[in-house]
Amino acid sequence: MFTRLIYYATVPLRRSEEEAWLMPFGYLLDLWECHKQFTGISKPKRELFIDDIIPAGI
Repeated sequence: MFTRLIYYATVPLRRSEEEAWLMPFGYLLDLWECHKQFTGISKPKRELFIDDIIPAGI
C-alpha cells in the first residue's frame, strides 16, 4: 500500500520521496484525484461552471 502511494507521489505528481513521506495523507489523495481527472482517467462527480457559483448581475 505505501509503496504504491510513494510511487503515485513521486512519478506522476513529481514530488520527492521525502516530500511524499511528509505530506498529509488527505492532501496526497486529493492531488492524486486531481491528476486522474486532468489526465482523463476519472470523471468529476459534479461539474460546475463559474455561472453556477456566481449569479448573474453581481
